[in-house]
Amino acid sequence: MSTREVFANRLQAGALLLPTMVVSLVFLYYPTVRAVGLSFYRASLARDDVFVGLENYTRLVGSSEYLRSILISVLFAACIVVGVMVVGLYVSFLIHEVEFGKGLYLVSAIWPYALPPAVAGLVFLFIAHPTIGILTGYIEAVGIDVNWFSNGPQAFLVVLVAAVWKQIGYNVIFMTAAMSNVPASLTETAKLDGVSRIRRLLQVYVPIMSPTLVFLVIINTIYSFFGTFAMVDLMTKGGPAGATNILIYDLWRTAFQFYDFGFASAKSVVLFVTVGVLMYVQFRLSDRYAYYGG
Repeated sequence: MSTREVFANRLQAGALLLPTMVVSLVFLYYPTVRAVGLSFYRASLARDDVFVGLENYTRLVGSSEYLRSILISVLFAACIVVGVMVVGLYVSFLIHEVEFGKGLYLVSAIWPYALPPAVAGLVFLFIAHPTIGILTGYIEAVGIDVNWFSNGPQAFLVVLVAAVWKQIGYNVIFMTAAMSNVPASLTETAKLDGVSRIRRLLQVYVPIMSPTLVFLVIINTIYSFFGTFAMVDLMTKGGPAGATNILIYDLWRTAFQFYDFGFASAKSVVLFVTVGVLMYVQFRLSDRYAYYGG
């Protein structure tokens, strides 16, 4: 017998869907359409909108600074996805293998995700601050000069580590759940065959977890493009010299510091298309490599 609720009255079903539809229209679809339309105008805070066609997009194509921001954002996203997936998978496996205190370890791994992005950025700012940071002295003790306020590669690395640290907990939640669904017989067989822990993780767990891993790759990609704004704003403000000027932060500066809303709308469209293309590629790859049983 099916447990799905079937509404004979369409009016009742529509009434239940109405709040979601209104919120989606007001806060998702209308802003999207408005941004696309505004991208064809020269729009600022103190002037009337003037239709300019593709001028904003040609400005983007001709801007070496913006093209550099795209490259930085793609590299930043790739590093976050790889870093979060690798570290999260290993941490999840260690927690899964633990006999005692598994709940404590799980909570310890998850708690950074519970922090708001702004708080996480502030916490990591003080941890890695070039002069008062807790870790600074230990890093400089091995001969590495820490000055990521003025060193671009260091700033990129610090923000990257902070973003990975913030997102690991979310991945651990899903990965540990997926690992718990792996048949115990497979684990026991692998142990009896003398398979090492790393090989057991990669050859037994990962193939079975592939649908969950595909989902997390997509979520982590979205997070890297949209969810790291607060960290960049609090820690580096896109600097030094644009080294951490990712697309979402560059878009915000254009709109709310320079008040060039038409140009910012064009940037938002490019960002949307960029992420959309990446999502499409990831979905196509998931169809090829993910195992869904059967």
